[in-house]
Amino acid sequence: MKLLRQSSPDPQQLALQLDFFSSDFSSQPKVDHPAPERTPGSLLPSLPLSNGDANAPVPHGKRRVHVGEHILDYTLVRSKRRSIGFMIDDDGLRITAPKWVTLTEIENAICEKQRWIFTKLNERREHSARRLQPQMEWRDGATLPYLGHDITLRILGTQAAGIVYNADTKELTVCLPGDAAERQLKDRVQGWLQLEAKRIFAERLPVYAEKLNVSYQSFALSSAMTQWGSCTADGKIRLNWRLIHFALPLIDYVIAHELSHLREMNHSPRFWATVQSVFPEFVAAKKALRDHAPETLPIF
Repeated sequence: MKLLRQSSPDPQQLALQLDFFSSDFSSQPKVDHPAPERTPGSLLPSLPLSNGDANAPVPHGKRRVHVGEHILDYTLVRSKRRSIGFMIDDDGLRITAPKWVTLTEIENAICEKQRWIFTKLNERREHSARRLQPQMEWRDGATLPYLGHDITLRILGTQAAGIVYNADTKELTVCLPGDAAERQLKDRVQGWLQLEAKRIFAERLPVYAEKLNVSYQSFALSSAMTQWGSCTADGKIRLNWRLIHFALPLIDYVIAHELSHLREMNHSPRFWATVQSVFPEFVAAKKALRDHAPETLPIF
């Protein structure tokens, strides 16, 4: 999430946005590790080598280090910074370190941060695997996510227009002419999902506004490609309609998050305490949202 400042200095124009789709990977901040203080003749012990197979060639531009039973390749960038920075991106682990820090000291820092490093690398690997999942086919019998569950798409060939959802069978029946194009089907389904999103948001917003004892001025659907929601200082809420794909607790988390900004227009500890007061499971919900890649949702 980030605080966006408009060109006008008017505080009513301040807005806070809830970023989505694994922002931990694409724009995550560096995790800093203090550079070791140097004393004459000081040396940190080297990392012990494991018995793992290290015969595979090291990729161009990478360095290799043994961490326990693991063999880790990383990119090293030298800079004028005073600390050692760790970041996971599409290319794996990237480390930025001062020019005077030795490789031994860098590798010891890797050892200290190994739990964070391997956790983030595994998350990145899972994220990449989800990207390779096949997209849904827009046809009779296809499934799409709605409120955290898969529903089945049924196409009824008729000249009459209409779309009906059966909650018992979890089937969405779309009435279309036999010669209708795929675009017509997508538009009809998207329109229904947006109406559902508007209905559910309108039901849940007052619930959390009352819990927080705040009032919002208005709310609208958003189709933003980078945020789940946003809140302005004067109480204008925008919620991404694609939240309708997720289970109700995740929708509630985003709503509680945005409304909490009407009490704390920041991301301070007091803000997160406010969110927690009405949504205790916010940490798990926050992670669940970040774990969903855009490629896993239907393309309209």
